[in-house]
Amino acid sequence: MSEEHDVLVVGSGAAGMTAALTAARHGLRVLVLEKGPCFGGSTARSGGAVWVPGNSVLRRAGLDDTAEQARAYLAAIVGADSPADRQRALLDHGPAMLDFVLANTPLEFRWVKGYCDYYPEQPGGRAGGRSVEPRPFDSRLLGAELAHLNKPYVAAPKSMPILTTDYKWLTLIARHPRGLLTAARVGLRGLLGRGHLLTMGQALAAGLRVGLTSAGVPVRLDTPLTGLLTEGDRVSGVLTKDGALHARYGVVLASGGFERNTELRELHQHGARWTVGAVENTGDGILAGQSIGGALDLMDDAWWGPSIPLTGGPYFCLSERTLPGCLLVNSAGERFVNEAAPYVDAVHAMYDTGSLPCWLIADQRYRDRYVFAGLPPRRPFPGRWYKAGAVVRAESITELATAIQVPPEALARTVSRFNGYARTGRDEQFGRGESAYDRYYGDPRNRPNPSLAELVRAPYYAVRIVPGDLGTKGGLRTDAQARVLRADGSPIPGLYAAGNASASVMGHTYAGPGATIGPAMTFGYLAALAIVAAKESQHAH
Repeated sequence: MSEEHDVLVVGSGAAGMTAALTAARHGLRVLVLEKGPCFGGSTARSGGAVWVPGNSVLRRAGLDDTAEQARAYLAAIVGADSPADRQRALLDHGPAMLDFVLANTPLEFRWVKGYCDYYPEQPGGRAGGRSVEPRPFDSRLLGAELAHLNKPYVAAPKSMPILTTDYKWLTLIARHPRGLLTAARVGLRGLLGRGHLLTMGQALAAGLRVGLTSAGVPVRLDTPLTGLLTEGDRVSGVLTKDGALHARYGVVLASGGFERNTELRELHQHGARWTVGAVENTGDGILAGQSIGGALDLMDDAWWGPSIPLTGGPYFCLSERTLPGCLLVNSAGERFVNEAAPYVDAVHAMYDTGSLPCWLIADQRYRDRYVFAGLPPRRPFPGRWYKAGAVVRAESITELATAIQVPPEALARTVSRFNGYARTGRDEQFGRGESAYDRYYGDPRNRPNPSLAELVRAPYYAVRIVPGDLGTKGGLRTDAQARVLRADGSPIPGLYAAGNASASVMGHTYAGPGATIGPAMTFGYLAALAIVAAKESQHAH
């Protein structure tokens, strides 16, 4: 089989679908290739938030977010870890990308009000947040394609279409009236939607897919990339198990990271393996680009997050380590990080301080108050979690220490010191609760610090914590137009990359909710515009 298209896009997550939609709406004939049996990739499994400062959704919500503030923020948190022109490209073109998606799909977005940037105290950071998320999406718009939508990482019942903004309050259902109100609102939303509403990453992936259908773009499932075709120094197509596919104007690699590639993770990432990324993400696009001279960056990094190794796979902790009444300790029984820090930083600290193995220590009061890894307050941990060694329980701190092979005196001393901080409301060791981000997932009814509470009520629990991730963030080096670059900085003609197949514009950090998807979509959009420009220039000559 040999076919020809104007543009071939490898991968059907947010980056790939945005690239395909942009190219198609500019008059090009596009085909999307998807390795797996479902479309949506890691996007469909995610929270679906989009971090694109200064966009029209934020402006309509009354948010005055200037380009200068956003530039100052990225300069402060990312610095030289990614090229300044790529940071500029994200901020200059992200709003136009979102307007394009709004105009060419049935998607609508809303401001995730109050979900702050992850470093709100840095210059240009926003405590009120600048992330947007898809509004609930009617799954019937997908038609038969609904059967091919990738599953979410944590599936809520169809009767409970949960938005990003709901999650914070649902964890406080036993502690705050807004928890019950939120649960009632989610239930009503589910009732009115009659089981047809998609939210978060499911909504985003579905909306983009409907946009592709309207633009006449096919998505070919079960079609893994096996290599790239070249003519001279130019990429002219791709190889798949079914044969060669030719691209007149460009190939966009948007095939995700390499989180499911054991060999690459051993080589670059301490052998990390606890990921919630899509199972198809074995680095195919990255390796194909590298094989023809593409340079790689940031291969040692990932979108890390402290995770619990549960029997059904890792559980990525958002609120669990931030809520008052728990702390993280290493094998010496000592704290090593602000537990409420942004999740990437928490895992960097695990590695940088050699704090593996690591445990979350909590008491019964904490369990009685908060939802934990999806378990309602007061519900006992499942027996299988104990059996798997993910949770240990004891009647005293010293017994708990012995059970997890941590020095008992050290753990008792650590808990006692932590309890002192909780009483005064000031964590003198790591400053937990000082940042607006720390407080976002805190308990507003817990005083004086919504992120700190004493551990006082037996039994006590130790929950095993491992360095999990949402996906890897290293990949092909690209420029501000998403063109794949060689080590000498020259672009490989005809080859583009976006999303986790490319080295992240966020460098070693994470700007805020949706700082994976916002840039992925923006650079997918820019790749398509660059292909359109290259085609026009080709025809002009």
